[in-house]
Amino acid sequence: MSRHEHEPTEAEAAAMFEPASWEERYSGEQQVWSGNPNPQLVAEVSALTPGTALDVGCGEGGDVIWLAQRGWTVTGADFSANGLARAARHAEEARVADRTNWWQVDARTFDAHGRSYDLVTTHFLHPPDGGMVEVTRRLAQAVALGGHLLVVGHAPSGVFTHLPTSHRNAMFLAEELLPALPDDFEALVVEQRPRTMVRDGAVVDVHDSTLLARRAQ
Repeated sequence: MSRHEHEPTEAEAAAMFEPASWEERYSGEQQVWSGNPNPQLVAEVSALTPGTALDVGCGEGGDVIWLAQRGWTVTGADFSANGLARAARHAEEARVADRTNWWQVDARTFDAHGRSYDLVTTHFLHPPDGGMVEVTRRLAQAVALGGHLLVVGHAPSGVFTHLPTSHRNAMFLAEELLPALPDDFEALVVEQRPRTMVRDGAVVDVHDSTLLARRAQ
């Protein structure tokens, strides 16, 4: 954000976590995300046998499409109807619509309702006030026996000092999510992985908090 742009108040920043803000963000013509799959998804899922998958907070569907192209049958879930509509269009364009489904749901109140998936994943979903622990607990309930749960987010870093306090507080370390795992889950990866990203034209070093867990058969 440049010095000449409006700095959001904490109330405005908190509103950015809500569906209305994302509906507005996805309402225009411009693509919000790159469309490329998230790197930790590629790193952890490439070696898995394709099955059924649920991507929560799927946005414009980049990860859903990548999974579908590799043989997964994927449900993309998001609380933004506009985001889901974009994702569905992108799946049509990528010719994987027959392997994708869409589900409008808020991760903070997510309930699997008896559905289960071989892979449940979410990337850079950052509910406020430490809410990712509860989201992880909810998502774990949707993992099938022998299936995997992959949760990835921004680790706290000085790189993000430009963000409002509520946004920085929503970031997490992978180990902070461990209490959310049921007893029949084994944590396979619990780490902060280095990655570079471009912000305002400059390359910066960040870390992806990465939790991969497997549910017992």
